[in-house]
Amino acid sequence: MRKILAGLIVSGVALTAGAASALTATGNFNVKITITANCTVSATDMLFASTGVIAANVDQTSVISVICTNTTPYSVGIEAGTNGGGTVTTRKMKGGPSNELISYTLFSDAGRTANWGNTLATGWQTGTGNGSTTPQTYTVYGRVPVQTTPTAGAYTDAVQVTITY
Repeated sequence: MRKILAGLIVSGVALTAGAASALTATGNFNVKITITANCTVSATDMLFASTGVIAANVDQTSVISVICTNTTPYSVGIEAGTNGGGTVTTRKMKGGPSNELISYTLFSDAGRTANWGNTLATGWQTGTGNGSTTPQTYTVYGRVPVQTTPTAGAYTDAVQVTITY
C-alpha cells in the first residue's frame, strides 16, 4: 500500500510540475478604421393618377432618402429630366402614340410654391448627416398643371437626384 501511495504522490507531483512549467507570452495588435465623408441617395417613383382631360391640377409625391456620415453637410438637387424641352421649372413627360409632351413641376413644399431645381444654393434642400442607417427623408411634391390634354397614352420622364456633400 505504501508503494501505491508513494507512486500516486510521485505521479501527482509530476502532473503538477508539468502544469506549472507551461509558459505564456502575450502580444497586442491595433484596430483601426478611417471614416470618410459619404452619402447615398435614393428615391421612390412619382406615379400620377390616370386622368382624362387635364382640367384640374393632378398632384402626387415622391420621397428622397438620404444617408450621410455624421456631421456631413449635404445638398439635394433634382435635374430637369431626360425629355427635350424640359427645364427645372417646367419638366416634360413624353409619350402617347406620337411622343407628345405633358408639362409637370416638382416642388420642395406642400404648398407647391418652392421649385426644386438643380442649382446649388437655390432650389436645393440641405441637411446634415446624422450617421444613422435610417434615412433622412425629403418629400418631393409634384404637379401636372391644367394644360391642353395630349393624345391618350402613357407619358414618362426620368429625373436625376444629385447629392453634393
